Amino acid sequence: MTQRLPLWAENLAVFDTETTGIDPANSRVVTASIALLSGDGAVSERYDWVLNPGVPIPEAAANVHGITTEMAERTGMDAQSGIEQIVRRMTEMLERGFPLVAYNAPFDLTLLRAEAERYGVAWPAEVAPVLDPLILDKQLDRYRKGKRTLIAVSEHYGVDLSQAHDAGADAIAAGRVLQAVATKYAADLPAELEQLHAAQVNWAAAQAENFQAYMRRAKDPAFVADGTWPIREVTRG
Repeated sequence: MTQRLPLWAENLAVFDTETTGIDPANSRVVTASIALLSGDGAVSERYDWVLNPGVPIPEAAANVHGITTEMAERTGMDAQSGIEQIVRRMTEMLERGFPLVAYNAPFDLTLLRAEAERYGVAWPAEVAPVLDPLILDKQLDRYRKGKRTLIAVSEHYGVDLSQAHDAGADAIAAGRVLQAVATKYAADLPAELEQLHAAQVNWAAAQAENFQAYMRRAKDPAFVADGTWPIREVTRG
């Protein structure tokens, strides 16, 4: 039987950020990209931002995404204006009926919401449907050994990611990984986006519970894994 891409995966809004750090509550967006992919993985629309986050960009973060504090101050747009544009574009994509793809969605979406709150930018009442290739890959190929980073998972599904840690390249690769997963496991996935979104909520919680149990057995009896998906509640410092 020929594997075919499900209809719900034929037009995808893909999203990614590069940031000042790994704490979604307190890190700032440095670059962001939102693109629209067609069924063959081609990019039909793309929107990119470079922001001046208003705080120093740590050297460790700059070494990952290549944007230094000096570069952001020289070429980046005002952070509030940038966050307004990103949130508006994300909301527009959802209103146009496209699911939003984000790899490890709780990081990027939680961070973006924290930024919106920081600058008084209106946040949509609901961000859905969201598709998270990380959650789906872990659920559908749960016994595969090895890392589940975007780089590793892209390689596993034959998706090019030669420009890793560029927000645009990462967002597009995540969308193409999602399409590869959707094609391979179409028979195992709900046929409707609303059902698939709800399923990921449950799968993310179960995956976090399993990881927490492992960590408590193996390393830290007090370890806590947050399985809230796709956006987590955080307290800003």
